[in-house]
Amino acid sequence: MPAAKARRVAERKSERNRPIRSLARNKVAEARAAIEDDPSSDEAVAAVAAAKSALATAASKGVVHKNNAARRISRLSRLLNRSQADQDS
Repeated sequence: MPAAKARRVAERKSERNRPIRSLARNKVAEARAAIEDDPSSDEAVAAVAAAKSALATAASKGVVHKNNAARRISRLSRLLNRSQADQDS
C-alpha cells in the first residue's frame, strides 16, 4: 500500500488524466467504426484526423506514452489506407 501522500497524488493525477484518455479512446473507436462503414467517405477521414489529434494531445500531456500514441496513430492510418485500397480494387 503506498503512503498516504503518494496515494493522494496518484488519485489527483488519474482524475486529471481520465477525461483525456477517455476522449482519445472514444475518438479511436469512432474512427474504426467510420472506416468499417465506408472507408472512402469524408467522415472516415475526418474521424481518423480527430483520433490522431486526440492521441497526440494525450501524448503531449503525458497521459499515454509518446510511442504508444505514435503506434496507435500508425495503425489507424494503415487501417484507413488499406481499407481504401481494398475498396478501390
